Amino acid sequence: MTTTRAGGRHGRPWRAAGAAVVVTTAMIGAGMIGFALQTTPPARPPQPLAQAGPEVSGPAATATAVPPVDGQPVGQGDVPAGLARSAPTSIEIPRIGVNATVLSLGTNPDGTVQVPPLEQADQAGWYEPGASPGETGNAVIVGHVDSAKLGPAVFFDLGSLVPGDTITVRRADGQPATFQVDSVKSYPKTAFPTELVYGPSDRPSLRVVTCGGQFDEAAKSYPDNIVVFATLVADR
Repeated sequence: MTTTRAGGRHGRPWRAAGAAVVVTTAMIGAGMIGFALQTTPPARPPQPLAQAGPEVSGPAATATAVPPVDGQPVGQGDVPAGLARSAPTSIEIPRIGVNATVLSLGTNPDGTVQVPPLEQADQAGWYEPGASPGETGNAVIVGHVDSAKLGPAVFFDLGSLVPGDTITVRRADGQPATFQVDSVKSYPKTAFPTELVYGPSDRPSLRVVTCGGQFDEAAKSYPDNIVVFATLVADR
């Protein structure tokens, strides 16, 4: 599968923490995704209702730290046990009409994260070195916001999600993993929360990432990243 460097002429490359990548202090806050692919986007993508606060650091940034729901932490007892590892095959987000195939992606030789090929901007990508969706840990799924070929791409409307929305990831083992959105945040690409997205977690969590903010005509890129934080919920 042909892979594209996250960034390139659309922005600086973006590095991930995970089994295949060692994160140094210099990399924290410097990660970013260059999913700005449209020369002149048809419209501004929806933005989260709230911008991100200060990045969690120090003792509070533990493996059990999760985004709040309406200002209150998710209780440990509210989270079901993780599933066995299994590759995702598709992602469904009913609120924004997403039903897309999920590709398995890794990192490029320079440590930057692979993204779906431009001609497949209607598909999402799973960061395979990390947890699989439903498995204990932070599973990460990324996708383009728009494309010169397709216009609005798979995650164009991601910023319109709100706490309580659901995301279902279909898996190769036939056991779907359904997540509830805890929070939706926008971060400048120069302050990407690498540890919160790719760092460790002792619960089954999902992070969905794309670009956001006001399109920069000069740079041909978006200045921000939108990150959806979600937690696995029990079967209903």
